[in-house]
Amino acid sequence: MYLYFSLHEDLPVAKRIILGIDPGTTLTGYGIIVVDGKKMQLVSLGIIKLSKYPDHPGRLKKIFSRITSIIEEYRPTEMALEAPFYGKNVQSMLKLGRAQGVAMAAGLMHELEIYEYAPRKVKMAVTGNGAASKEQVFAMLEKLLGEKIELEALDASDGLAVAVCHAFQRNLTGDGKSYSGWGDFVKKNPDRKK
Repeated sequence: MYLYFSLHEDLPVAKRIILGIDPGTTLTGYGIIVVDGKKMQLVSLGIIKLSKYPDHPGRLKKIFSRITSIIEEYRPTEMALEAPFYGKNVQSMLKLGRAQGVAMAAGLMHELEIYEYAPRKVKMAVTGNGAASKEQVFAMLEKLLGEKIELEALDASDGLAVAVCHAFQRNLTGDGKSYSGWGDFVKKNPDRKK
């Protein structure tokens, strides 16, 4: 079972389509953006619910098959993933690493360029604060993308944040400038504040 939000039926011809993924063993969130010149546009976001699958291999299979179908539907040019954070529970780390691995395998199978970002780096790039809350990241995503995003998409927002972070880190906004995060972007582009 997955929740799916598609906000734009007709996509413009784009330079980059980025699939951002926040892999998890209970929920895997994803977001897709188009970067065309200096503009980022939200295409789709959703979550893959995995709690109904009783065993870990079944969950991994679902992540792989659903990410594969998302790639085939939207044809992203790049994939960005949130890296598992280091915690005290080794078993949780292993499971998250496997979830990330099967998502990567789906991308590799489709010959996508794959990038990885630490959770703190994602938050810093989107909000300017590496310790920002999920709600703060969500609010900034709405501002950056100029879209009102349904609150039900809160769990999917981490995947979307990874895609936006990747656009900033790879300087896909097409302006020839380099940014260390959202705060740096605002400083160098005062005319683009809303």
